[in-house]
Amino acid sequence: MNRLLARLLLIPAMVPLLLWMIVPLVMTIYFSFIRYNLLQPEQSGFVGLENFEYFVTDPSFGAAVLNTVLLLGSVIIITVLLGVALALLTDAPFPGRSLVRLLLIAPFFVMPTVNALLWKHMMMNPIYGVLAQVWLFFGAQPVDWLTDYPLLSVIIMVAWQWLPFATLIFMTALQGMNHEQLEAARMDGANYLQQLRYLYMPHLARSMAVVVMIEMIFLLGIFAEISTTTNGGPGDASTNVTFLIFKQALLNFDAGVASAGALFAVLLANVAAWFLIRMVGKNLDR
Repeated sequence: MNRLLARLLLIPAMVPLLLWMIVPLVMTIYFSFIRYNLLQPEQSGFVGLENFEYFVTDPSFGAAVLNTVLLLGSVIIITVLLGVALALLTDAPFPGRSLVRLLLIAPFFVMPTVNALLWKHMMMNPIYGVLAQVWLFFGAQPVDWLTDYPLLSVIIMVAWQWLPFATLIFMTALQGMNHEQLEAARMDGANYLQQLRYLYMPHLARSMAVVVMIEMIFLLGIFAEISTTTNGGPGDASTNVTFLIFKQALLNFDAGVASAGALFAVLLANVAAWFLIRMVGKNLDR
């Protein structure tokens, strides 16, 4: 009886949540099987898998998938490695540690569009940007990052914003570490590299799995940084799957193909999440 009452009390919260999730999903599935161009709505009709075929055979599709994989992999590697390093550097007490930790975490609260504009105009501008001034100080020719290295530029922007998240998770994990083991290892003559390999890394394994899983899910939807800075170019050099869907939906006004692309992105995210959840589960069982 108590269990039934608890489930009944959850209904007012669950119904709006399910409607918010299911209704858009059903509409996306519906539009993915019909021809529906916003400029020619009167020509809509059932086309089966034609929208999916059109999306995956788009000349930009291969580049978009490759760029998505490179973006995900690069950002995750950078944030995990630097996050562990920063967490270890700020783990031991020192004067001003609280302020340093606050400054390390602060970039995570910057909105993606603001982050992109900051890097575009303040850091990477080839005329008055900070990096251009550093290049000129050493007598080198400034680099036009967004034109010459568009995908790398986006990777740097996204990694800078997500690095604080990884650092925070690793700092929190280090707070629960058994320092008696560290002291015993030091007394037995273990150097720092040995402590890092046999004590720190095994302890941070679960946190690393969580960071990879969360970042993987959210980074699949990176859009603001690309739209604000490179607009997917030059050509398709910085176009990812999310931006390709945007181009089909709002630039080509093809809701059917965009819906098919959205379902592809959902499938990709769920496959990635399934593997990552299994990886986290294995780490938690250790």
